Amino acid sequence: MPPKPNTLIAVVGPTASGKTALAIALAKELGGEIVSADSMQIYRGMDIATAKPTPEEMAEVPHHLIGFWPPEKPFSVAQYAVLAREKIDDILRRGRVPVLCGGTGLYIKAIVDHIQYEEETGGDAALRERLRRQAQDEGNLAVWRQLQAMDPQTAERIHPNNLGRVIRAIEVMQVSGRSIREQEERSRQAPCPYHVIQIGLRYRNRENLYERIGRRVDAMAETGLLEEARAVRQQGLTATAAQAIGYKELYDWMDGTLPLEQALENLKRSTRRYAKRQLTWFGADARIRWIEPDAQQAGETVTEQAMRIIQNDGEETA
Repeated sequence: MPPKPNTLIAVVGPTASGKTALAIALAKELGGEIVSADSMQIYRGMDIATAKPTPEEMAEVPHHLIGFWPPEKPFSVAQYAVLAREKIDDILRRGRVPVLCGGTGLYIKAIVDHIQYEEETGGDAALRERLRRQAQDEGNLAVWRQLQAMDPQTAERIHPNNLGRVIRAIEVMQVSGRSIREQEERSRQAPCPYHVIQIGLRYRNRENLYERIGRRVDAMAETGLLEEARAVRQQGLTATAAQAIGYKELYDWMDGTLPLEQALENLKRSTRRYAKRQLTWFGADARIRWIEPDAQQAGETVTEQAMRIIQNDGEETA
């Protein structure tokens, strides 16, 4: 049975959980196309560290919003929302099924909650630079505490190490007098135009996910990550792109101050921590129907369970 008209399938979850493989399988089953919801996969030249789908995977079904943006140019969630909706609407007009796939919570939220962003708040470049220098000198936590003093509720939702978002939240408050949280609340006036079914991947035994992360990092190192990291470092990146996990963890090795084995272990640790944050973010959304690949029912694949959720119109839990 095909999904309802105007259906948007969203495949979400932590890094290395198998989202790409599931999204491709669902797109092939449903006659769909994939719209990426990954804030780092948008950038050109940042391929291995961001775990972009391979050319072979992208040849299986059409993919959108991958590798199209120069990493030296700023890019916002508001820009993403406009582009993603354009792609989703085009896919629906052509009678296909859009499959939103990614682990960037803000990107997913922008679409499934249909957040209408106000015209970009004017920036304060001097303030941004001052806060970045403060983070370098005193640490990210010192900058986050400024946001906590100004807007504790927003600060609670942003990890101190997500420096780009912390700085942006302070900047919006200083320039507009309103918090990002208040802007989001004002933006939810219009209902989402899509019939959204969210499917999440997570592992009952967290160690199974961590083992997958470790294997992925090892495979990346063997297939060109080190060379890519050198090239990306020389290129120059925006503050957002520079936060991509997979490059900054290797800088000490490039500078000769850390053995490669330790640098790769640091990368695995950073990725595990990121996965924890993703699980916390998506775990707060009761609309997500979860599949646990390491706790499957006998004889049922992840794809089969996802299709069952879709055919039951998202009502069945995993």
